[in-house]
Amino acid sequence: MGLLMSQDDFARAIREAGAAAGEPNDASKRLVQRWEAGTTGAPRPVYARALERVTRLPIDSLGFALPVPTARVADDGHGGHDLEPSTATAPVPTATAQTATRTPNGNYSGIWLSRYEFFSSGRDETFTGLHYVVLLQHGNKLTVRSLPDASLNPNSPLTMDLTLDGNVVTGTWVEETAAEGYYAGARYHGAVQMLIEPTGRRMVGKWLGFGKEFDVNTGPWTLEFKDASTNKAALEKWNVQPEA
Repeated sequence: MGLLMSQDDFARAIREAGAAAGEPNDASKRLVQRWEAGTTGAPRPVYARALERVTRLPIDSLGFALPVPTARVADDGHGGHDLEPSTATAPVPTATAQTATRTPNGNYSGIWLSRYEFFSSGRDETFTGLHYVVLLQHGNKLTVRSLPDASLNPNSPLTMDLTLDGNVVTGTWVEETAAEGYYAGARYHGAVQMLIEPTGRRMVGKWLGFGKEFDVNTGPWTLEFKDASTNKAALEKWNVQPEA
């Protein structure tokens, strides 16, 4: 209902998301009905990943009764990393766990604060864009989606699609500016590359994108880790406007 889709539309969107990610699925109206009725306790991983792409929400916030099989990146103890399948529901982090140092090259899923700077030629001033975002990791792919009410400038949703290579993340970004704001609903997009600090709690780099005068601009961009949990309570906690 929140996506204003019929069950047929939603099933089609799940199939299209799977196909776009190279993971075809057979989602149908009947399957969506089973999910909504609770007769299917948990979707298979291929459907879980497509659900996250379509809803832009972590799978454990969608109300399934049983733990959803997932895959996490873990240190193999020999200088490398393995994907470890798991069906355990991730525990809600305590205050101590949330502030603990993350394992370098571990799983980066969680709530992060996105901060970038840009120069406005029309106003001759540098501005900062802030969003609380949900970052989800599947293997070496990172998807970043801003929470609905968690941007410094309201109604300016931000998305990023990134690829992880060691301590380097590279990808693209898209921001839809607010219709009532200075940029009057303009859609901006570009590239971004960041380095992950050894603690795993901060990513620092630069964005690249075109400007209103069709020139190519750049500026600093950081992601700062805030919360390892992506459950419903965590999403509600961080769905607020960041402080400048």
